[in-house]
Amino acid sequence: MASERNLDTLLRTMAPELQDDVFVFCTVDTHHDIPAELTPLMLFREREGITLIVRREDAEQVGLPYQFVARLITLSVLSALDAVGFLAAVTTCLAGAGISVNAVSAFHHDHLFVPEAQAEQAMRVLEEMSRRAAVG
Repeated sequence: MASERNLDTLLRTMAPELQDDVFVFCTVDTHHDIPAELTPLMLFREREGITLIVRREDAEQVGLPYQFVARLITLSVLSALDAVGFLAAVTTCLAGAGISVNAVSAFHHDHLFVPEAQAEQAMRVLEEMSRRAAVG
């Protein structure tokens, strides 16, 4: 199936889905091994260390300090990696509602990590944004 690039189509068909787990952002030194008990949802290497996004309960189980307790919203539309303006429009709308977001673009979908306490509000904002785009 082809990935979507058209901004209007992306906004109309984003189909946000709130995932069940609670996730946290952690970091480990680049010179240390990632605890074998962890299965990160995401791993990103930076000069300062390795960022891990893991389930909160997994971080707590291995005693790994964390920040940004978040819920994950997957935008289910098959968005192209080179689509222009989609995440900008989505994150601007969430920012207007006072919701911070850490966005991750994967091969098939875009994923939004939003504060746990604001996850339901973020879903309402995204669903309304999609409805508005559908009516033009």
